[in-house]
Amino acid sequence: MSSSQTYLPSPHIHTFLYEHFYVLPIAFLSAYILYQRFFSPLARIPGPFLASLTDWWYVRATRTEAWNRVVVRLHDKYGPLVRIAPNGVSVGTPKAVRQIYPVSASAYPKSDWYSVFRGTRKVDLFAGQDQRAHGQHRKMIARAYAMDTLQGLEPYVDYCLELLVEQLDRRVGQRVDMAKWVHLFSFDQKLMDLVDVIGEITWSASFGFITAGADDGTFNTIRTMGRSGCWLGHVPYVFRAHEFLKPYIGNWLGINGRHGAMRDFAMRETARRFENPGGKKDLISRFFDAHEKNPEEFTYTDVISMGTTQVSAGSDTIAVSIRAIIYHVLRNLAVKAKLVAELDEAKRKGELSNPIKHAEAAKLKYLQAVINESLRVHPALGVNLPRVVPPGGATIEGHYMPAGTIVSMNAWVVHRDRDVYGADADVFRPERWLERDTGDMNIAAQELSKFIPTLFLNYDMELADPEKEWREECL
Repeated sequence: MSSSQTYLPSPHIHTFLYEHFYVLPIAFLSAYILYQRFFSPLARIPGPFLASLTDWWYVRATRTEAWNRVVVRLHDKYGPLVRIAPNGVSVGTPKAVRQIYPVSASAYPKSDWYSVFRGTRKVDLFAGQDQRAHGQHRKMIARAYAMDTLQGLEPYVDYCLELLVEQLDRRVGQRVDMAKWVHLFSFDQKLMDLVDVIGEITWSASFGFITAGADDGTFNTIRTMGRSGCWLGHVPYVFRAHEFLKPYIGNWLGINGRHGAMRDFAMRETARRFENPGGKKDLISRFFDAHEKNPEEFTYTDVISMGTTQVSAGSDTIAVSIRAIIYHVLRNLAVKAKLVAELDEAKRKGELSNPIKHAEAAKLKYLQAVINESLRVHPALGVNLPRVVPPGGATIEGHYMPAGTIVSMNAWVVHRDRDVYGADADVFRPERWLERDTGDMNIAAQELSKFIPTLFLNYDMELADPEKEWREECL
């Protein structure tokens, strides 16, 4: 006769598991910390303790502090290599620039940080991660940024300068918020054009911000996009999770502003130009030329995307540069006196037109030195630009980085390298550039070289609060 028996687990086992359920998580966390601090390939690279354990240290630093200042302090403290994430290293030596950011097709591809800015756009010269496609698109639209094209855009800039001078003339003797007026003038694409100028340059249509003396909310939208994208890029999985849930929870991320009013504007203006192809040879006309030559590789939608990028890829860039020049010149009265003297002398000799031409401004050595020094001490872009170490790994500053390591550099650090700029690298001193080549013209250089002399030729400016430090905001 058979029988069955049921065996119950000992109550002592239940009690042990209940009372010690936290053992496994603690063991896992301890092992993770030990690995990151002592056994990771990056363990010997110095940096903040929490940065070696979680990407969220980087997120917090970029959201709550001026990262451009934080990263300078980190390199001053730790040296040329600083670990800023479990798999991320900030590199601070100028000689590494050509290794990490070569002029040719990069062997160090862009990291997933850029995917947040790119979104679903196929064509994005800043955020595109496909190196082959990036190279093809650059070739297709190279004509839009050729030297003769840039020179042909100068009258559009002159027009906007005249509008600005009219507005400032009405306010002579008053306390003027130049930061606001510079921004109204400088609503541009990152590293490319200017704001009200961007309407003229891109679609031969002005936004009207200078005349109105205010924008329509676009500036805040773009700034919100930048701040949102910068921190999300360090945790792109948060962005992707949000996009998956967006049909149910709505939009909570500022980066998605790129799909709103600005793209609608770009679509509307691009359609208008497509229906009326004659007229000015602006950037959109050049993009259409590329579309006609390669309609499958560079579609009509890609033309719209390029137009949207012109508007939304960073309106603060040129505005930041112009503000920096004005601020540092007015903070250094000897520099101001020397700059004004050079401008007055050139005007007396009949070497300056009104408005001043870029070719004339390019010959003013001290003006160019002031511009270069301002861009050195106050780069417009304050974030690190991350790249991925390719297969096989790489040696940077004598330290081996395994494949997949995220390496990045920051202009604020590189521009203060004492081996390059001397012991006074932190000092605003334009004279250091007087023997250097100022480089080729681009739209940004053209705007700076025209705006600054126009301002200092027409007005005697001074800081309203000379002792007050300005406020920086790093996107």
